[in-house]
Amino acid sequence: MNLEDIRREYLQGGLDISDLDENPFRQFKTWMNIAIEAELSADPTAMILATVNSEGIPRQRVVLLKHADEQGFLFYTNLGSRKAQDIAENANVSLHFAWLPLERQISITGKATKLSVAEATRYFLSRPHESQLAAWASQQSSRVSSRQMLEQAFEQMKNRFKKGEVPLPSFWGGYRVVPTRFEFWQGRANRLHDRFEYLPDGEGWGINRLQP
Repeated sequence: MNLEDIRREYLQGGLDISDLDENPFRQFKTWMNIAIEAELSADPTAMILATVNSEGIPRQRVVLLKHADEQGFLFYTNLGSRKAQDIAENANVSLHFAWLPLERQISITGKATKLSVAEATRYFLSRPHESQLAAWASQQSSRVSSRQMLEQAFEQMKNRFKKGEVPLPSFWGGYRVVPTRFEFWQGRANRLHDRFEYLPDGEGWGINRLQP
């Protein structure tokens, strides 16, 4: 199979500045709601989180967005993970949402700040019991000799917390990404895609069309 021959046209629609909300958070919410209602996949809230460590090495992974408002975008993780280590060294991150069946993408650049223990606890206690146990069992990003070792750790946590509430691990928490830039992308025919950038302009957000 020749990968160069795989292509398609983007014909679902266009995007003009008059279609956009002046507030990028509201525009994000509109597109997110459309993606959820379209039932495009099992994970419409999936986003690529890109980090760069102190050596300038970039890393990406898919995480799930758990809350979004004008204060920022929230996700949760093990605080000893590679993503958390990268953020401790360099708080600049980017988020990327790709809803390809809708021919839409959103890119967000911003700074990640750690959530308070109270905020992390509130979310942790809302998770399914098994997910709470998995957070305790996994030393995320650390090497493990076998799948069996991981499953044994999970069973140990089941026994440890078989009675009562599972508490928040001290090594688990969340981050809020505070945006400094948004880009909304809509596919168009002939690769003349529509791209609009939101940047702070002192009083709110300015919007600029970008060439594809």
